[in-house]
Amino acid sequence: MKKLFFLLSALMLISFESTAQKSESEKKAIATVLDNWHKDAAEGNFDKYFGAMSDESIFIGTDATENWNKKQFIDFAKPYFDKGRAWDFKPVERHIYMDPSGKIAWFDELLDTWMKICRGSGVMVKEGKVWKVKHYVLSMTVPNDDVKDVIKIIAPKEDAQLQQIKSSK
Repeated sequence: MKKLFFLLSALMLISFESTAQKSESEKKAIATVLDNWHKDAAEGNFDKYFGAMSDESIFIGTDATENWNKKQFIDFAKPYFDKGRAWDFKPVERHIYMDPSGKIAWFDELLDTWMKICRGSGVMVKEGKVWKVKHYVLSMTVPNDDVKDVIKIIAPKEDAQLQQIKSSK
């Protein structure tokens, strides 16, 4: 009985280590996709950049009007890529999480950008053997001590946007 218990415990430990190693391997693969995705934007690699996105992907930008499906985002971004480079976002911190199936992951990252620190967050899906960006949200960060000053600057435009959004419902 002790031998059986020891054997089962050993098998469970091996299985757990194997699962943990696979999860870490998948997280590295996701990080590589995201690193290359940002690099492809900086280098103007249109096909590679949009090839890393799922066909049903969503990109939400920093402006309240920027909630695009992939085709809409392509239409917005193509002129930037046509100039040979789009935006240059450099990841400085990233956290990746996975569901138990190993086919869905979500992440958040801090980015060094021309807008200063931005936060990206999103969802990745495994399509076949390849990780794709399914949903991405880019947002600017505002230090808490500066929120009131920022609100004063954006209030007139955003109050008008809110009225327009509310009246269109």
